Amino acid sequence: MAQKALQLPIIDLNSSDRNSTAASIRQACVEVGFFYLINHGIDEELFQKVFEESKKFFNLPLEERTKLFRKSHRGYSPLYDENLNPKSSSKGDYKETFYIGPLDGALGSLNQWPSEEILARWRLTMEEYYRKTQDAGTRLASLISLALELNEDYFEKLGALSPPNGFIRLLHYPLELGACKEQVLGASAHSDYGMLTLLATDGVGGLQVCRNKLEQTQVWEDVHHINGAFIVNIGDLMERWTNCLFRSTLHRVVQTGRERYSVAFFLDPNPDCIVECLKSCCSESSPPRFPPIRSGDYLEERFELTYAS
Repeated sequence: MAQKALQLPIIDLNSSDRNSTAASIRQACVEVGFFYLINHGIDEELFQKVFEESKKFFNLPLEERTKLFRKSHRGYSPLYDENLNPKSSSKGDYKETFYIGPLDGALGSLNQWPSEEILARWRLTMEEYYRKTQDAGTRLASLISLALELNEDYFEKLGALSPPNGFIRLLHYPLELGACKEQVLGASAHSDYGMLTLLATDGVGGLQVCRNKLEQTQVWEDVHHINGAFIVNIGDLMERWTNCLFRSTLHRVVQTGRERYSVAFFLDPNPDCIVECLKSCCSESSPPRFPPIRSGDYLEERFELTYAS
């Protein structure tokens, strides 16, 4: 059951006091794993265009949407296709999604796009949003490096961001369909798989976080929308890097009786990047909890489990 709304810190990406900002990020990532991000370079007009184009796609006939059924983690995923928490639901999650991966090179050729005859501005809008949001994410990553007492370019030099493996995920949570024998969630309880997530929402509620994921009785808290702000959270690979110092927090989306749209940008490390415990996050009394792993292998395993269920 959700308690009162969670009060998350607001991080200004354009703040001139980078050390103070990094300290605030560190506190947020240690205590909650979530925060708001403002002054990130994406203006309100672009947010509106992305949501308008997303709605246009999800309003197409199902036959048109399924022409772009997901391949190589790109394209359309229908209702119940994903199950982020098979333990809580056998049915799957009540949402439909569309994935867009890296835009350039060989990986860019894997993307699927709606026909320009049907949605003339769709691809251009999504590509603009992708590039600007990835830029905000990489700028944020440099502050996270500072928050971990590392050089600002640490993740760049490590190969995590050269180039990053960013994904846009358009999400549509339709109105619920009457009674069901078991609770059906828009997104069942999960933590994100990668490095960082930058989430834009349409203002409709439903996002909840659980800060006590290891305890038997879970307390869920609402995360409210702030106009123009991203909701940022830490993913599992960042938790592994930091030896659980930074929290990859459990979260879900519950039904509210209203249709809901959101857009997630996952800033994931380059697939060839080896994720292993940072030296600043381990010691003799706190040895590494996870073995080194190739980012691409970890993410692929998690995706397979999501769809296999």
